Amino acid sequence: MSDINEVTKKYALLIDSDNVSAKYVAIIFDELSRVGYTTVRKIYGWTKDCLLTYSIQPVQQFAYTTGKNATDSIMIIDAMDLLYKGNLDGFCLVSSDSDFTSLAVRLREAGKEVIGMGEMKTPKAFVSACTNFKRLDLLDRDYNSDEGEDYKSADSDEAELTSLRDIKQTIYS
Repeated sequence: MSDINEVTKKYALLIDSDNVSAKYVAIIFDELSRVGYTTVRKIYGWTKDCLLTYSIQPVQQFAYTTGKNATDSIMIIDAMDLLYKGNLDGFCLVSSDSDFTSLAVRLREAGKEVIGMGEMKTPKAFVSACTNFKRLDLLDRDYNSDEGEDYKSADSDEAELTSLRDIKQTIYS
């Protein structure tokens, strides 16, 4: 048994909204709830769809020059600041952009778990740099399919399980 209970692990969630749609936010939180608790929740770029519902702090960074991605830069700076505070067990980097490959490598080298999430278009370098990578578009199809037929065999025990998302929706209703 490990020193840290899986449920008590603390993660920073950093979402690059320039490269990943806000439509995946419920899936992101559902997947993260399986491994721990998100103590830091930030979204870079501007979107208001999910801020209040999921208590996500928006971070808006204006570009000082054309052709430069200021949003990526501030996300990297925030991640390094959080790393050096030393009170997190891992990071969840949500992006389909290879610009975060070096960040994922550095966080992993520091002994942190790095969960990456992005769409199928995510470059292999970023996927490989993460400890674990989840493809949001595939998870979205799985969550939204009637019975998950595309991803689970009929004789699988998992086919009979109710998803956490369905349970939460029932409770909220």
